[in-house]
Amino acid sequence: MTIDLRSDTVTQPTPAMREAMFSAPLGDDVFGDDPTVNALETKAAELFGMEAALFCPSGTMTNQLAIRTHTRPGDEVICDQLSHIYLYEGGGTMANALVSVALLPGVRGKLTPELIRDAVNNPADPHRPLSRLVSLENTMNKGGGCYYTVPEIAAIQQVCKDHKLVLHLDGARLFNALIETGDSPEAYGQLFDSISICLSKGLGCPVGSLLLGKRDFIAQARRYRKLMGGGWRQAGFLAAAGIYALDHHVNRLKIDHSRARKIGAILEKRPEVEEIYPIDTNIVIFRLPESILAADYVDQLAEKGIRAVTFGKHLVRFVTHLDFTDEHLTELEKRLAV
Repeated sequence: MTIDLRSDTVTQPTPAMREAMFSAPLGDDVFGDDPTVNALETKAAELFGMEAALFCPSGTMTNQLAIRTHTRPGDEVICDQLSHIYLYEGGGTMANALVSVALLPGVRGKLTPELIRDAVNNPADPHRPLSRLVSLENTMNKGGGCYYTVPEIAAIQQVCKDHKLVLHLDGARLFNALIETGDSPEAYGQLFDSISICLSKGLGCPVGSLLLGKRDFIAQARRYRKLMGGGWRQAGFLAAAGIYALDHHVNRLKIDHSRARKIGAILEKRPEVEEIYPIDTNIVIFRLPESILAADYVDQLAEKGIRAVTFGKHLVRFVTHLDFTDEHLTELEKRLAV
């Protein structure tokens, strides 16, 4: 038995999800006539109380489309220094949208209204780029799966309104946050100008993310998606998985969070673990002593049939998901003790 905790992207479609995929009616999405893609986009937009949605292959694409559509070359995007859009999207913010970034030192990757307010450039100063967009990440990957509350976001939204800034959400694991806070998707739809949600992480789909926003914004993003080569044909196979996941895989995220906390309790007993980040959702990040490199430790885990990723020189990340069961959890504890 391999215990794969590298990411919640490693899941396989469940039998019921596969059945939904193979029975989906199909069309050609480039022509706009794939009924299952259209149904997914409508469903997601209505779920968040937003006007429209765009189905894309990845969260990187939805984030990059949002930045490209909201900004003009030479603008500046404000985000945390640990943001996925900066660290893990191949420099796309700069390459695709020709914008710069203002990297802020949030707490576990979370920004505050004060940090954002102080980072806004004077629009009358020609030496500085125009501050145009604020991007938040929820949950925050590099922060160990921590999340914003609606009041925290509302305070940031007010700063954006005061300075005429656009507010975007990288919500790759947004449903993990929602299931913990009990907040509604509609509340988020009222706070953000655009939202990216990933279907292939905690929700367990094989592929796909959605970008949500106003109808005109999504129409322009669709044009840029085509420019980036993101048009696809009978994508309803994948869209059907998304519909199934939204209907059946959201509430079960609590199980992943519970198992993550149980992993934390197991790691607390391990002498090689110096620190464990607070476990808020399904991400477990732990620190090793200076004498142990994360890369070496991950190699040792692999020899025990445990797959993980390094998250820094001395940091290791585990991520729970729907294919990580109680049986895997029991076996993990045994193997770590060897």
